[in-house]
Amino acid sequence: MDTVLIVDEDAQVQAMLTKVVRSIGLAAECTKSAEKALKLLSEHIFTLILMDVNLSGADGFATVEAIRRQGIKTPLVIVSERQSDFDIVYGLDIGADDYIAKSFNPVTLGAKLKALIRRSRCGHVGADQMMTAGPFAYNASTLRLYKQGVEISLSSKENAMMKLFIDNVNRVFTKEMLYDLVWGEAVIDENAVMVYINRLRQKIEDEPSKPRFIQNVRGIGYRFVV
Repeated sequence: MDTVLIVDEDAQVQAMLTKVVRSIGLAAECTKSAEKALKLLSEHIFTLILMDVNLSGADGFATVEAIRRQGIKTPLVIVSERQSDFDIVYGLDIGADDYIAKSFNPVTLGAKLKALIRRSRCGHVGADQMMTAGPFAYNASTLRLYKQGVEISLSSKENAMMKLFIDNVNRVFTKEMLYDLVWGEAVIDENAVMVYINRLRQKIEDEPSKPRFIQNVRGIGYRFVV
């Protein structure tokens, strides 16, 4: 199985990133040490690297530079609390393929990682990756949704929920599953799920009061059909 290397000192962040990685069908190997990360990279081939900046010993920036100096071209994403323009520009300049805040949405991050892996395998990072379902098209590179060619503007959580639906046509999701995957929190707020389902219906359905695409599954949750 393809494996993602996660380099972060925070056990909770490691756990969340591992959950995201597994949700897109990949395995994860974690370390909190830059030195151990470099050793692992010399011994194994990874599909993707997720790297924090604030590491004891060599920091994440120095580690990224060391990885690229060794000729390792594995797609690499910096996941950090540091969000200054300087940090972002510097991280990308030294060889990171993307720079993401630690306040990430799990579904959105999973979509970005899948798109980055697909682009790297095609040999042209930056190419658009379109997913289609019925009248809908979702660009996994730009995170934009279209219905019959017309773009539909979505909020961050609406976007994450819609991407999840398009990626899982006909799959039934309970409210608990949706909240876990979209919000990434343990305490379930069913009302929040219903609010966002209604907002999505207002945007994508021809008749929101008679939904065709996002259907209720009585006593269970919701299913996206096309």
